Amino acid sequence: MDKQILSNLKPLVSHQHHLNKYIDVLIEQQHKTMEQAKDMHIIYACQGSIAMLRRLKLLRDEVNGREKN
Repeated sequence: MDKQILSNLKPLVSHQHHLNKYIDVLIEQQHKTMEQAKDMHIIYACQGSIAMLRRLKLLRDEVNGREKN
């Protein structure tokens, strides 16, 4: 990823705890949607959303890790 983009994300990841709490709420919403889904396409979409949200929780590590290279 471009170093400039990672640098611009620093203010966001400086409050990672708050961001993670928000992401956890979004993950819970996706789980509820999956529980109520009758269509496998919706379940697959929810699974993809959850995977991406979990990756966002690691954003701080990615920003700080890439910066050291």
